[in-house]
Amino acid sequence: MPSHDVMPNMELYQPVQVEDALAIADRLAERGWLVGGGQDTYGWLKDRAKTADALIDLSAIESLRGVREIDDGIEIGALTTITEVATNPLIRQSYSLLADAAGVVASPQIRNIGTLGGNVSQDVRCWYYRRGLSCYRAGGNLCYADTPQGMNREHALFDTSRCVAASASDTAPALVALDASMVIRSLNGERVVAAEDYFVGPAIDILHTTVLRPGEILTAVRIPSSWANASFYFEKVADRNVWDFSLVSIAAAFKVSGGTIEDSRIVCGAVQTTPRRVTSAEDAIRGQARNAATAESAAAVSTNGARALAHNGFKIPLMQNLVRRAISA
Repeated sequence: MPSHDVMPNMELYQPVQVEDALAIADRLAERGWLVGGGQDTYGWLKDRAKTADALIDLSAIESLRGVREIDDGIEIGALTTITEVATNPLIRQSYSLLADAAGVVASPQIRNIGTLGGNVSQDVRCWYYRRGLSCYRAGGNLCYADTPQGMNREHALFDTSRCVAASASDTAPALVALDASMVIRSLNGERVVAAEDYFVGPAIDILHTTVLRPGEILTAVRIPSSWANASFYFEKVADRNVWDFSLVSIAAAFKVSGGTIEDSRIVCGAVQTTPRRVTSAEDAIRGQARNAATAESAAAVSTNGARALAHNGFKIPLMQNLVRRAISA
């Protein structure tokens, strides 16, 4: 029986050019596993919950790092560390919503190693799935968390089609709120996908959480200037302030003129498998004064359609309260 105290044997590729990485990823297809900072990858492999024949370590590709101004906003390389996202002057000046979200990811040590691309592309958090049980997402025919005996305090409220695991990324809701775009490359060229469409729920694809497919690499994230310097609000509620995942988080952006909300983006994390755009609240506050009464009406409709599991019903009032706080802040 193999020891679980050491990593399993596999090939390792360490390209220094994007073109070489794309060629390797295309050749290996599903046999290869892309690695950025590795904070999610190595846990999977060490626990033997997932396996790979080969790792494609992207960390030496310097062109995938850094924050750049572009014609209509900024572009962030997918290998830019979470720490740099949290502290970069360009991001902090005009897109502080993302900087605030990055600043609460895990712990300082993990933020120093983890990358933006890895944070948004990580798999869902569910201990049944992560321990290698044959749930729907792992190819089985049962969701262990969605049973009367299931431990599901941290799980999803919405869009629970066969899988009730919640999204784990702190930066993903902020990117959706900022109308970001994800730049994906393969040997066939480049495609740009809206952040809101980058994430996929179990009703669409039970085996994947993003639109990335074998042979493709997320190379950059672009944030348009249309939401630069808006009024932002970010809050993450977790059991611990450090090294913990959200119970519920909120990332919100408001365009306000004369005290009236002209437009908004309100996105919650950890309430479904993907970041949840709370369009019911956005519709309720459009054209309204930004005050407590408006916040109250939006909070009331924000959880329409929620389905509480045995142990996560507390997330419903928690989500409502975060919507209320974001609007009235």
